[in-house]
Amino acid sequence: MKKSLHFNSLFSVLGDMFFGYMVAMGFVLFDSDTDLSQISTLLKKQGDAFDDFRKANDQRIAEIEREGKASADTLKTISALNDTINQLTGELKSAQSRMDEIEKKSNRLGAGGDSDPVVSEHKTAFHGFMRTGDEAGLADLEAKALQSGSDIDGGYLVPAEIDTEIDRVASTVSALRGLSDVKQIGSASIKMRVKTSGTAGRWVGEGETGGETANPKYATVEIFAEELEAEPWVYNSTLDDADYDLEADVTDEAGIGFGEAEGVAYVSGNGVKKPRGILTYETVANAAYAWGKVGYIASGDANGFAAVNPADKLITLLHSLKSVYRNGAVLLMNDTTLGVVRQFKDGSGSFYLFNPDATGAFAGFILGVPVQIDDNMPDIAANAYPIAYANFKRAYRIVDRKGTALIRDNITVKGTTKFNFRKRVGGGIRQFEAIKLFKIAAA
Repeated sequence: MKKSLHFNSLFSVLGDMFFGYMVAMGFVLFDSDTDLSQISTLLKKQGDAFDDFRKANDQRIAEIEREGKASADTLKTISALNDTINQLTGELKSAQSRMDEIEKKSNRLGAGGDSDPVVSEHKTAFHGFMRTGDEAGLADLEAKALQSGSDIDGGYLVPAEIDTEIDRVASTVSALRGLSDVKQIGSASIKMRVKTSGTAGRWVGEGETGGETANPKYATVEIFAEELEAEPWVYNSTLDDADYDLEADVTDEAGIGFGEAEGVAYVSGNGVKKPRGILTYETVANAAYAWGKVGYIASGDANGFAAVNPADKLITLLHSLKSVYRNGAVLLMNDTTLGVVRQFKDGSGSFYLFNPDATGAFAGFILGVPVQIDDNMPDIAANAYPIAYANFKRAYRIVDRKGTALIRDNITVKGTTKFNFRKRVGGGIRQFEAIKLFKIAAA
């Protein structure tokens, strides 16, 4: 009981401290959805839910030790509490994201608008094109404002702030996009030379003749930007409504569409007309790791985690990554997998490996390592790779070819206008040393 009170008190204090800090910084005038008191409340609920989860899981362990299995009621309680914690974590992260966005907007207040009259005129003309389809002078303004002509496949390049907003929404939807190194390019692909081994040193005794040492070795990685599209639509009658924020609506829809498609590809894409996913490269047991392959740690059981000390192999995974990459590394998994890992204790049964994140930035911590949720990661199953441990800023490169194009279509479907957004994006592993996988296998 004392541990329970201490844990809840800690989260209450952290929530109050966070709220107090933000008030002191002046971020107090938000709408009801982003009021900081909501974050404080969510933190308290998260702490309470995890404390209840620990009690239920302790009961599960005791039942297994006493009777050989856990009761159905206990398992049901644990499952429900897992869902509650996942939901609260998601709400906390969403609230924090909304608050961050409001802060960014507040920092832009009083900026005075676009300083370049050509950029401002292009933006006005583009918005008119979206609502009415009027293209008069838009091509010339685009060439002047963006220093680029219309897309060769038709359509017009969207203004910079719409392009940026689409990328922001896509990064929110796709966990890997938000974690990885994202670069904008102006060509069809980008080539990178990556060092796979360094220069060797040699000890030389007094009077001895030195000589050449092994030279560093390099590998070339090329990532191609492939075409991706999203096509939100609206009723034509809606376009006439003055209070309808057309740009925000279709931009959000395009960002979500891009984010969902990219999220799948960054995990499991085969690299054909799409990015290559982290789980599609050749994998080898980490002891046999070689450049161009991804090393893995086996779970110790063919269908899940080992029955005895199931967390041991997970700890091995955390030490499989070279120390130079661990600063900034995260564990990537889906909610279902986290629900299993959340139950693990250390070998002596003294403490849980998982702890919630009081800031809402992550889904929690496992032995101090941040956890990020990506529902595109597979569930726990034989020969699956449900967990990735990586410094994604070093391991995975995403390339965006400059410019998002828009084609307006009010002909194909009567009474509606479709907005076909197209962009070129690619992705692939660039540093194989910086990522490790966890495989469900006996060895």
